[in-house]
Amino acid sequence: MKNETTIFGIRAIIEAIKSNETIDKVFVQKGLKGELFQEFEALLRSEGINSSYVPVEKLNRLSKGGNHQGAVANISPIEFHDIDDLVINVIESGKTPLFLLLDQLSDVRNFGAIVRTAECTGVSGIIIQKKGGAPINGDTIKTSAGAIFKIPICKVDHIKDAVFHMQSSGIKVIAATEKANDFIYDVSFKEPCAIIMGSEGKGINPSVLKVVDEQAKLPILGEIESLNVSVACGAFLYEAVRQRS
Repeated sequence: MKNETTIFGIRAIIEAIKSNETIDKVFVQKGLKGELFQEFEALLRSEGINSSYVPVEKLNRLSKGGNHQGAVANISPIEFHDIDDLVINVIESGKTPLFLLLDQLSDVRNFGAIVRTAECTGVSGIIIQKKGGAPINGDTIKTSAGAIFKIPICKVDHIKDAVFHMQSSGIKVIAATEKANDFIYDVSFKEPCAIIMGSEGKGINPSVLKVVDEQAKLPILGEIESLNVSVACGAFLYEAVRQRS
């Protein structure tokens, strides 16, 4: 059964995957056993589908009382783009690339707000990680004000894959991090570049920070040490717009 972008029941989800539905995330009940579950778990692994093990109470909420059989899946309302094709198309268009990389951003409303700002600032595309990030659901669509349908989004196995892809394509990668020495006003966004924003709690993965080209931070004048990630992302993107105008 489907409820908006939600499907529940192990057999139903297996059939959806085999029918090439774009599954964004699967929530699985902790402690499930049996042959059907083992087949299901193996399929999720082989297809590289983002999944989380959760208490049955969460599944009851997600399925709104439906017979979920221990599994609920979000079917993505969008088709994801191939990163190779997207980068090539943007470069060939003649526009100066401006990509946004999101390192395991987990809050759907932050994600939606960032997508909305990205569309307004002419971002060429957004790259997210297959696992660990916020699902694309009704809240994402609502918070993005429909921008989720207007900007290309790609999924990669790891954000470092996207970093290396950008660099090999002549695109500078800039990490937004409070650990940086330079402020955003000291960094050039005029050439082809990609901006990385980290997750709400942990920021950008240290292994990712090691491979970026530059790091930049926003000045913080108050006592609170950091901004909401969607607000910080907006500041970075509009600095890029300012420099390019």
